[in-house]
Amino acid sequence: MMVILFLFSVLFLVSACDCNSHVVESPSGRWRVEFFFSSTGIPHYRVVDDITERTIVADSRLGHVFSESGISEFDILEGVVHESSSTEWNQPWGENTTIIDAHNRMSVRLRDSLGNGLQIHFKAFDDGVAFRYDYSIHYDTLNVLNELTEFNFLSDGRAWYTPGNFESYELEYLSDSLSNVRSASTPFTFRLEEVYCSIHEAALYNFPEMVLLQKDSLSFVSLLAPYSEATRACVPGTFSTPWRTIQLSDSAVGLINSSMILNLNEPSKIGDCGWIKPHKYIGVWWEMHLGTKEWRDGPRKGATTQEALRYIDFASENNIDGVLFEGWNRGWENWGGSQEFDYAAPAEDFDLELIAEYAKSKGVNLWAHNETGGNIYDYESKMEEAFELYNRLGIHYLKTGYAGGMPDRIFHHSQQGVQHYQKVVELAARYKIALDVHEPIKETGIRRTWPNMMTREGAKGMEWNAWSKGNSSEHLTVLPFTRLLAGPMDYTPGVFDIYFERARGDKNRQQWNGDNSECFIKTTLARQMANWVILYSPLQMACDMIESYQGHPAFEFFRKFNPDCDWSEALQGEVGEYIVVARRSGGSYFVGAGTNSQERTLSLPLDFLDEGVEYLAKIYGDDMNAPIIKQPDGTYAPDKRCYTISQKVVTSADVLEVAMAPDGGQAISFVPIDR
Repeated sequence: MMVILFLFSVLFLVSACDCNSHVVESPSGRWRVEFFFSSTGIPHYRVVDDITERTIVADSRLGHVFSESGISEFDILEGVVHESSSTEWNQPWGENTTIIDAHNRMSVRLRDSLGNGLQIHFKAFDDGVAFRYDYSIHYDTLNVLNELTEFNFLSDGRAWYTPGNFESYELEYLSDSLSNVRSASTPFTFRLEEVYCSIHEAALYNFPEMVLLQKDSLSFVSLLAPYSEATRACVPGTFSTPWRTIQLSDSAVGLINSSMILNLNEPSKIGDCGWIKPHKYIGVWWEMHLGTKEWRDGPRKGATTQEALRYIDFASENNIDGVLFEGWNRGWENWGGSQEFDYAAPAEDFDLELIAEYAKSKGVNLWAHNETGGNIYDYESKMEEAFELYNRLGIHYLKTGYAGGMPDRIFHHSQQGVQHYQKVVELAARYKIALDVHEPIKETGIRRTWPNMMTREGAKGMEWNAWSKGNSSEHLTVLPFTRLLAGPMDYTPGVFDIYFERARGDKNRQQWNGDNSECFIKTTLARQMANWVILYSPLQMACDMIESYQGHPAFEFFRKFNPDCDWSEALQGEVGEYIVVARRSGGSYFVGAGTNSQERTLSLPLDFLDEGVEYLAKIYGDDMNAPIIKQPDGTYAPDKRCYTISQKVVTSADVLEVAMAPDGGQAISFVPIDR
């Protein structure tokens, strides 16, 4: 539902020489965006902090380069339209049920000497600014050679980012001076003195992704993923680009609490969203990465009928909504070869019909899994048959994967890649299937328009801990301020067997990527639990093998946890240091806190709780007196398996002390007390 609170527009018809610049300010007057022509007649913009008069983005060029002749500089100003809007709308699911969209808009209408048109739309929110291009050019099709959009800065700052890459986002996050960044994928987060900024894009359709390429020490230009050796995109003569976004905040957590990316997307195109439900899930997955099971047929196969029934029983008994089985279908013998899978045919020892019926009888959602290996042509030829089958069997959740090169040298993040991912989203919606996409194109808020696009991977997730040096606690305190600004992430958290003792005891284990003997989880068990709250996903997994959870007192937190949020807020945090997030589901609240490699104690006011209500707070924390033991990599550190459980009655007037060990965290549930 959308409620229009305030809307007006004013049209100014001017010539190019009537004034030097045109301005739009955010509703509070904090941020100001100025459009102007350079001395040579080139469209530019700048962003200014209206309170301090400090320039955030200095004079920066706008526009694109096309291969077609007959397009000149858009240096004639035909008109400017100003609008103000404040609306409320409700999400079918998300971090917050109700979203407020308050912004001021300026649309600048330009043309070139040959009659081609360009409108640049600027929006100023209290949490940032954005702009997009609408072209109307006298060609049926156009070839975009380059984007000229610049982001220029006047002073250095601190940045957190992964290097620009058109194939994968699963790279190590770096922290460096802004001036040392050579390229960056988005969201690209940095701090300029006391202002936190993050550059990204919104509403990415039928266009390649944008990364940032350094021009000189403090200047960056948009670089689009290639369509071909010479072309970045092939578009019709009339087309719109995604929004280029700059989120702005006085605090790091303010970036997390922004809804700007969602507000730059269109309302849902799915009429009835009642079938799209957030939930918790488990599955046969982690053991394959540990090497104790495998995807393909054979004596070590993970997804079997027997295992499926066992996992369904566990889910039913533990208030878990869904189960995922990777390796359930035929074709895994082609993994690493032709990358051709059968998405509608179960493997020999996986009775899909029986399993689907059993899951239904237990009230458990059965997930499908489609690994494509990047072979998008093969997948597109088969996916409708598969989706028809899943819909008939009552399977409404699907995890997809693209771990492999796409054919014809197509980049994952190119225009062709974006088109493919969107084709899957729209076809899945027709068959009432919600998606969890791994090796994805980045999230740009399209979950508002297509709510069945529920979660994605798009960064180094849990599996890296099984067969590499793994993800540090610093990585986990960077993700909320970078990757998760784009949207939900399926990190697949929740390993309880921190040191992989079960896998190490399996004499038939086949290790990945060389010797895995030094691999282990680099956080405490309490932090693994806190990640269920911190790393937002409406489809949240407890990824460990169910043997690790059976009879474990700490697993009660996941049983009670509900990822279907009414309200969320990042309460405290600094990039790469620590993070505290609170979420409300129904009448209960959940808090997740995490630190980096430094021990840390925080004071947490509970004023986010409902006033006048008593809650039983159950606190799952680090054992601050854990014994020092030898870690699998030969270092000595406190035993990361050690945890404490305590509880107390609290109200919104109380303050909790949150003590966290190095690499640690705390998970807290607040349940109202009935008196």
